[in-house]
Amino acid sequence: MTYLRLLQHRAPDGSRSVILAEGDAAHILEGVTTVRELALRAIAAGETLAQAAKACPAGPAIDIAAEFAAGRLLAPIDHDDPAHLLMAGTGLTHLGSAEGRDKMHKAATSGEHLTDSMRIFLEGLEGGKPAPGETGQQPEWFYKGDGSQLVGPTDPFTMPSFAQDGGEEPEVAGIYIIGEDGTPYRLGLAIANEFSDHVTERHNYLWLAHSKLRQASLGAELLIGQPPENIEGTSRILRDGKVIWEKPFLSGEANMSHTLANLENHHFKYDLFRRPGDVHVHFFGTATLSFSDGIATREGDVFEISASPFTLPVANPLARAEARPVAVKAL
Repeated sequence: MTYLRLLQHRAPDGSRSVILAEGDAAHILEGVTTVRELALRAIAAGETLAQAAKACPAGPAIDIAAEFAAGRLLAPIDHDDPAHLLMAGTGLTHLGSAEGRDKMHKAATSGEHLTDSMRIFLEGLEGGKPAPGETGQQPEWFYKGDGSQLVGPTDPFTMPSFAQDGGEEPEVAGIYIIGEDGTPYRLGLAIANEFSDHVTERHNYLWLAHSKLRQASLGAELLIGQPPENIEGTSRILRDGKVIWEKPFLSGEANMSHTLANLENHHFKYDLFRRPGDVHVHFFGTATLSFSDGIATREGDVFEISASPFTLPVANPLARAEARPVAVKAL
């Protein structure tokens, strides 16, 4: 099956455009400069995002692999005001995802001694795929930050000076926009690296919220239309140009203990997440972590994640910010 993908491009002169890709062919869309603009146009016209994209006059053909290599492809969604792009996610949502978390939290084995992680995973297995119209089991949920924390597909991950770890989480993210009447619209899916601090999380599970306040990246392609049931990918870490760790990962509903609809329902049930015009990036979780295999990352390492049916990877080098002491002043 061939999927339509939308990409955001920035030319050397700073001008922006939207690209429509289908199979190996791609061209610039005339008359639109951002995916958010195109999505709002589709909502106003009562069209799908694919219909709105195909209605745009076709501009020049473009080689997206070459543009990716040149660093001219952006994250496939953004907002003029970063405060109106919200990043959040759900964990323990994939078959097998409790294994790595339990390693981190020294899980007990059975019965009433199950860790909270294992309990919420098992509850998701039992109730995470409700029938249409029914409410399923509530998943684990976390907040990552606003649009200032979203980096492009080849940009560095800059962990804070105080971070104890910078670790990858290969995932699929749902991209959403809120209509004028408060209705959430799913624009599509993107591959993602939901970058986290696993050493901080391992120290105390109640520090999970701290461990998630990190940057995150999206692959350049926004997959639009019906989401694939099965997504197969590879996550790897390169150090000095050599692969030091590599592992396959699976996503899509066929490999999850929750439906996308159930995860979306439990996020957008809150009124504050249905503010007209806002953009949401929601990470759906993973079962694959290099940290669970004992990998300690270093500055300069490159996280590379690829997955079919996406044609481009997301590849981010690791950096560390300089320490900047914060002093609170009384007024």
